[in-house]
Amino acid sequence: MKRPKLKKASKRMSCSKRYKIQKKVREHNRKLKKKAKTKGVSNRPKKDLAVPNSAPFKEEVLREAEQRRLKIEEEKERRREAVKEERAKKRKKENEVARKEPEPKAKKARQDEKPPEKNCKKFICGQLNNVIDAADVIIEVLDARDPLGCRCPQLEEAVLQRAGNKKLFLVLTKIDLVPKANVERWIERLQQEFPVVAFKASVLAPAKKAKKRGMLVASNEVLNRSRGGACFGSTLLTEMLTSYAASKQDHSTLRVGVVGFPNVGKSSLVNSLKGSHVCNVGVKRGITKSVQEVCVSSQINLLDSPGIVACPSNPAASLALRSLQVEEGEESVQEAARTVLKLCDKTQVMLQYNVADYRTAPEFLTLLAKKRGFLQKGGDPNLVQTATVFLDDWTGAKLSYHCKVPDNLGLPAYMTTTLVTEMWTGLDRNQLESGNQNTLSSVKFPNQSSSISFMSKSPTAGLLVVNDIPEEVAKPAEKEVLQPEPRADQTNADEAEPVSPKGKTKQVQFQSAHIETVCADDAYDFNTDFV
Repeated sequence: MKRPKLKKASKRMSCSKRYKIQKKVREHNRKLKKKAKTKGVSNRPKKDLAVPNSAPFKEEVLREAEQRRLKIEEEKERRREAVKEERAKKRKKENEVARKEPEPKAKKARQDEKPPEKNCKKFICGQLNNVIDAADVIIEVLDARDPLGCRCPQLEEAVLQRAGNKKLFLVLTKIDLVPKANVERWIERLQQEFPVVAFKASVLAPAKKAKKRGMLVASNEVLNRSRGGACFGSTLLTEMLTSYAASKQDHSTLRVGVVGFPNVGKSSLVNSLKGSHVCNVGVKRGITKSVQEVCVSSQINLLDSPGIVACPSNPAASLALRSLQVEEGEESVQEAARTVLKLCDKTQVMLQYNVADYRTAPEFLTLLAKKRGFLQKGGDPNLVQTATVFLDDWTGAKLSYHCKVPDNLGLPAYMTTTLVTEMWTGLDRNQLESGNQNTLSSVKFPNQSSSISFMSKSPTAGLLVVNDIPEEVAKPAEKEVLQPEPRADQTNADEAEPVSPKGKTKQVQFQSAHIETVCADDAYDFNTDFV
């Protein structure tokens, strides 16, 4: 077998270079010796004067020298112990004095009041209320794939009731994942209440990742084109905010709060308006943990906020679609995937993921795992990893699905015609409509057949105060075991499934089947027939 070539660098050098290095070393050592000589420092070790063998009483002399050395070491050890004892006494005395002195009340209060964790619901609700109070304009970011499910009535009502005549805008993000006709119908429906801006965020890389092979971040345009990450709608939104800031009487900096549920595109919106990667983005929930103020221009400051805390009483589909219960540990990824699959058209899911016909959610995850190569040791499909990837497609900006606009959707209870007029004052409606038309004409939309139709029933309830959680709902729900979905011939049996008074489905219990009695004429007589 031929040995591979070694690619190690050779240590050979020319003689002139080696002689030059040796000369430099000799000169350096000579300088060090000269400097030590002028200072009177000698690096030579002291020579041990040994006792010659011819000296009389040599053993006694060596014994005395050894005893002298041991005494010196004992004296050094005794001094070290004395220093340690003295330091310990001094430290003990200081601690006793500190205990006797009364502790300041302010320090006690700071120790008693522990700061809330950034991941807790109380801290997130406090940050959201701070954004609502500090902002002049509130932008509620809605995912264009499910605008109704992304709306929070509690948030909108709180904004309208706050003092200061705050404006509320709606921004439809991820419009490139929804058919064009569906986006137009949603814009027409939502504009009956608030101003709506169609928006597609750009894909911006962090500054550290953009610097590669000495290239600066100035080539971010090439990165955006390569990923298809062009931004649309930012010019219209910036012009609206700038014109509104100019119409204010105090001519101060306009503070715009960006709010919404997790994974709707709040931080991506801020990055696109700024034109650089200033806020961290990702598929996982809770990346934005506190309020971050970003200066877009001399007249506009954006306030990026953490996601709205969803109420546990929401439908399972609303919570599963944003992986809220999954990341809180109240539901498994397989249960969330099963809930999402129930509200989708099976044929469109099969075409989207290019899998064969399936009957249950576990069967779909098994087919998808084999197709994607998510296998465990022994060739068994990894259903947990497959369900995680499936949910990431739905929460992130990757999968195309859309919800139909409901026909009988009227104004909410907290909205009136007067409030609708106030939201539109100071804004040019024709400019907004023409800007949305230009955005829709520039974006490349998916076909209706390649997008999955999804059912969204109602808005998602949110929490602005943690105390709003009911006691019964606040308790963690019992985890249900993922079971195969019922077939068509079992629908009647599922309708008769017992339901608890709290609305939760009980686990199915096996009962003895009822055996019908046979008539006397049809019964066999074993004594006569089988003789």
